[in-house]
Amino acid sequence: MAIYFDPLKIEYKKPFGAVLYGTTIDFGIKIEHEQVHSVTLNVIEDQRYAPKQVVEFQPNKSNHWIGQFTANNAGLYFYYYEITLQDRTIYYGAKESGMSGSGQWYNNLDEVHSYQLTTVSKIEKVPDWYKNAIFYHIFVDRFNNGNPDGKVTAPKPNTFLYGQMSDAPMYIRGVDNEIARWDFYGGNFKGITQKLEYLQNLGVTALYLSPVFESRSNHRYDTADYLQIDSMLGSLADFDALLAACHQRGMHVILDGVFNHVGSNSRYFNLYGTYEDLGGAESENSPYFSWFDFSEFPTEYNSWWGVKDLPVVNKNDDAYQKFIYKTPQTSVIDYWTKRGVDGWRLDVADELPDNFIKGIRTALDRAGKDGETVLIGEVWEDASNKIAYGERHYYLNGDMLHAVMNYPFRSLMLKLLNGEISIMDFVLHVKTLQEHYPSWTFKHNFNNIGTHDTERALTMVGKSMDKFNLLVQMFMTLPGVPCIYYGDETGLTGGKDPENRAFYPWDDVNPEAMNIYQDAIAMRKKYSWLVDASFDMFPLGRGVGYMYYHENGQYVIFAVNPTDMTQTFTSGQADTSSMALWPERLVEMYLNDVVVKPYSMVAIDNS
Repeated sequence: MAIYFDPLKIEYKKPFGAVLYGTTIDFGIKIEHEQVHSVTLNVIEDQRYAPKQVVEFQPNKSNHWIGQFTANNAGLYFYYYEITLQDRTIYYGAKESGMSGSGQWYNNLDEVHSYQLTTVSKIEKVPDWYKNAIFYHIFVDRFNNGNPDGKVTAPKPNTFLYGQMSDAPMYIRGVDNEIARWDFYGGNFKGITQKLEYLQNLGVTALYLSPVFESRSNHRYDTADYLQIDSMLGSLADFDALLAACHQRGMHVILDGVFNHVGSNSRYFNLYGTYEDLGGAESENSPYFSWFDFSEFPTEYNSWWGVKDLPVVNKNDDAYQKFIYKTPQTSVIDYWTKRGVDGWRLDVADELPDNFIKGIRTALDRAGKDGETVLIGEVWEDASNKIAYGERHYYLNGDMLHAVMNYPFRSLMLKLLNGEISIMDFVLHVKTLQEHYPSWTFKHNFNNIGTHDTERALTMVGKSMDKFNLLVQMFMTLPGVPCIYYGDETGLTGGKDPENRAFYPWDDVNPEAMNIYQDAIAMRKKYSWLVDASFDMFPLGRGVGYMYYHENGQYVIFAVNPTDMTQTFTSGQADTSSMALWPERLVEMYLNDVVVKPYSMVAIDNS
């Protein structure tokens, strides 16, 4: 007996991928067996406790069965097949939990892995400036000091200042491994403003700034005051000047919104009595007391991953919601967005309730220019089906996040280059994400190959410049909006925090790394139309092929060689069985005897 079903192929499921709720979907399955009595598609709507929906399939032609299902609500549906034979009942589902592609049949229902169907409430419009952007992620303290004398602006008490900008970052810890002295290099807003010409010449069109609000630490994820710029970074006038300079150059700026927790040394918690305001840790009469969850006041409280410096805020507290987003004109989101900020990246988005994210999006749309602001979430996994703390998140279903940080792509690219994943599995994982995500999210996710939370990209490929070159080329040409982590283009290396947060080496740039970035950015700009094009990927022998095809007839095929040997690719090596007819023919016509050097890629186009 053989059973054929693959939701990545339109002959078995049409339309492809996520759909608008109310859409009717055509399903088909091929079963090579002489005694099939019945076939049903069993569909379970996620977390609505509704009864299983059963779709009776009808025989269409020899061995083929067809049926239709209409998704009446936005959210997630999970489905599998039940096949009744003469002597038994079997089931057909995915080979692995959370994966798409061809599946397998099971004898026991308890063993079945269901397929996922994503439905959305609306078609989101992503701002044009965002989908065409090349971002640059700046850890502000570590980028550039713009003061004429080079001195650190407004040093904090009881902190450590580095003697040289080339010093390796390190933490000074106490007896309990806590941070005893925070360390600073002195990067500031003036320093960023001075380097805008460099960034624009590199090809950068937008900045993503690490947190900039008043805090005790150098990373500033321990917010002390959401309405004050941290004095070490400069004044409010310096921040405004940076925004104005960016906008004058046609560049955009998004901020890091840390709304899940605050600092223990904040005006809101005020554990150390630093602020005149009565903090939540000081008195139950504090206006901020309801923001926090104390198990034993004032010493035991809910904190982020048990880090006592980061008390978690109750996101369902009405006073906190009013402060962050509910109050027009004066909320945190309103205040900074009206000041000219073009969007926000939400820290630990999977720890924020969906209604909280929706409230932020409402405020952002209210305060920003119509349809010109963007909201991005920090999610490390497939964000279409993320469960955190027992709650499913639907933040991609409409009126919440436009996109998420694309850590899955980073992981897949590194595994491919380091020989830790097969070609088939690499392609399947990418296409699973393509099927699970709304099309605008997949096309415009916030891509990275390194951040302040990860090892440096060059370190992750064993400092191989050949692998690094291919990594950056894929980074710039796969679907999504690329965000360069500051200093990666100089060849900076380093493990996890704090090694990945060194000061930008202005006097020690690796020219080979810089050339790699310049060439890859030039390639992306050459194919700027790909942000609006259709995308497909396919196994290509020992390599990977992916292509974009535009309705105006433009196309480009990228042939990727992730091995240490030269490869000659032909269309006969390409598994294009899941592709639509026209792009499949393009591959057959133009992918012939394409020679690709080790750890390289070649573009074939009709320009």
